Amino acid sequence: MELRAQALNCLAETDFLKKTQKVAQLTEAWSSGCCSLDATSVINASDHIPGLPNKPHLVSPKDVARRNMRTTEGRAVMIHALAHIEFNAINLALDAIWRFAEMPEQYYSDWLKVAAEEAYHFTLLNQHLVKLGYIYGDFPAHNSLWEMATRTSNDLLARIALVPRTMEARGLDASPALRAKLAQVGDMEAAEILDIILRDEIGHVAIGNFWFNWLCQSRHLEPINTYAQLAKQYEAPTPRKPFNHQARLAAGFTEQELAWLENA
Repeated sequence: MELRAQALNCLAETDFLKKTQKVAQLTEAWSSGCCSLDATSVINASDHIPGLPNKPHLVSPKDVARRNMRTTEGRAVMIHALAHIEFNAINLALDAIWRFAEMPEQYYSDWLKVAAEEAYHFTLLNQHLVKLGYIYGDFPAHNSLWEMATRTSNDLLARIALVPRTMEARGLDASPALRAKLAQVGDMEAAEILDIILRDEIGHVAIGNFWFNWLCQSRHLEPINTYAQLAKQYEAPTPRKPFNHQARLAAGFTEQELAWLENA
């Protein structure tokens, strides 16, 4: 069993329950030393990736359902949107493993850890959806996260800069207000799931920050200017304020970077 090839196998899986199970099995195999790593091979994806279930139906972000969270359906729509983000995050971490060669072993181990935790988050959210009378796939969703992954598929530096450090970091900013809304309507189980997700996502963004700075250093690039150039080149969304400064600092953003973001 080889890690990068198996990550591609997990990525190609279309059944969301089997995907989470395969990620757990791969994580256990890697942790127990039953899985090797070939960081030099060039792997070609023969299957269509990422593997997606038949539902949810993918639509434009402006067409994604929005409901009043004071209703059960409204909360379900919100939880479903979060589950879809976590499902995409599983795929993004797996893609970072198989696609990009010639990185240190710790790089691959880090992103496998991310994939496993994202699978855990997805499972928690889907289980909560079931308690509300729904399941993942019952509402439309958008594909913005994976669209950015596709645009950055040929450059690891751009991928790290614009997915974990931009799009996923947005979750650090949005989580406290969303948690407060869920608590306000009495859904404390969902609020506690968001606590778990925020805790882990700080670590995931920190991994993104570490490897972004590692790549910048190895390529003799200045991080802030490099990020600005990549954001412009790949038409990344502008991070929305207000920023969760405490979480972003814990995730490895510098005060200088946050000051630049505030003025961007």
